[in-house]
Amino acid sequence: MTDDDYLSLLDRAKNCLPETIESHERFSLPEIDVLQEGKITVIRNFIDITDKLRRDPLHVLQYLLRELGTPGNVEGRRAVLKAKLGTAQISDRIQEYTDTFVICSECGLPDTHMNKEGRTLVLECEACGARRPVNAKKSSKSDASTGLKAGDIVEIFIHDVGKKGDGIGKFEGYLVIVPGTVKGARVKAKITNISGTTAFGAVTQEAATR
Repeated sequence: MTDDDYLSLLDRAKNCLPETIESHERFSLPEIDVLQEGKITVIRNFIDITDKLRRDPLHVLQYLLRELGTPGNVEGRRAVLKAKLGTAQISDRIQEYTDTFVICSECGLPDTHMNKEGRTLVLECEACGARRPVNAKKSSKSDASTGLKAGDIVEIFIHDVGKKGDGIGKFEGYLVIVPGTVKGARVKAKITNISGTTAFGAVTQEAATR
């Protein structure tokens, strides 16, 4: 093959290529449509969001209810949360869900599905073939070696308030509920009881509010 033949074939090949071979745009969810109805918060496009995530709506809802510390349910295409919650709070939790249960940690694409292996949920990427336990990103926070136990006194930043008015904070992977505190306060609390990854505390000393 002469140089002219090679260049001619190369030109023909280039002409057959599409202008854009592939696009890896950043994965984005529909903008969250939140409606406040008294002490009730409604995510009006909840099913649109779960459809984009390709995840079971009940699995997403259970995660939100646990992280936001409120009961709720799905009604049609809406999710009804029985607490007054801000759009930013809900958006942050949905992003956390997406990062943990949807996005591949290797290639960054959302083309994944979950399989259960024994008691462990495993995220498998359809794009690159990577596999990981879905709790991998939270292992440093939820490690049982933290040893939190009843009687411990810990410093908690109250980042939210539950439907009963109790302050909610986090400590080493535990959700800590501290009655009698307000959002934005930093308090020292004595742990009175622990159930799973939820702990209950009583204020011993209130520090400066942020």
